[in-house]
Amino acid sequence: MQSDRPKAALIVGAKRVGQIVARRLARDGINLAIAYRNSAEEAQLLAASISSVDTALIQADLSDEHQVRGAVLETVGALGRIDYVVNLASDYPYAPFDELDGAAWDRAMATAKGSYLLGVHAARQMRRNPGPNRGHIIMFGDWAAEETPYNDYLPYLTAKAAIHFMTRCLAAEVASFGVRVNAVAPGPTMRPPEITPTDWNRAIAAKAPLQQESSVADIAEIIATLIHTSSITGEIIRVDSGRHIRGV
Repeated sequence: MQSDRPKAALIVGAKRVGQIVARRLARDGINLAIAYRNSAEEAQLLAASISSVDTALIQADLSDEHQVRGAVLETVGALGRIDYVVNLASDYPYAPFDELDGAAWDRAMATAKGSYLLGVHAARQMRRNPGPNRGHIIMFGDWAAEETPYNDYLPYLTAKAAIHFMTRCLAAEVASFGVRVNAVAPGPTMRPPEITPTDWNRAIAAKAPLQQESSVADIAEIIATLIHTSSITGEIIRVDSGRHIRGV
């Protein structure tokens, strides 16, 4: 029976931060479905590095509703159930004012659409789990969404603000059948390889009150804690070294 199987999580976006999150959940004995869009090699290497739990690989584009529904069902088919969803998938499209057009909007808003589709279809499946805590969905926002925008990322930040509000809306929609929905809003995390450590520390990390980048270990720990809670839902939790306090 489903209730006798170990808990299972669907993780989307396991290329960078998601790798740390996946390994942290595996430490708690949670089986993992690792979904990817294009990064098949990274997903395969991650799955191969986790031997303590069952893993499954799923290819899916979150902008395609058929593929989203399929990813949820594949998770259940491979792991016997779906209890948690962690959606880290996101682009970071640079869009200066003179280049703003409909295509820039559509590209950025695909992230919000994917979060919406995955949240809805995962929650419908979680509703079938034994209660009262039937599932937990974790979305990813951004420290600067809503109150503290910066230039050249208007569509991206708008999409992230939509995810913040969506988190609260979906939490209200699914609370009656025991599914929780929360979001993590990180600041700059895990220096990209194209940025030198000196430039990263001077231009990025030093702007946070704590004078450091967002801790990927803290992000993973917050997620591991959240999914086991029973009375937290509709929250946006910033893990940004205080970046939002200082603003832009």
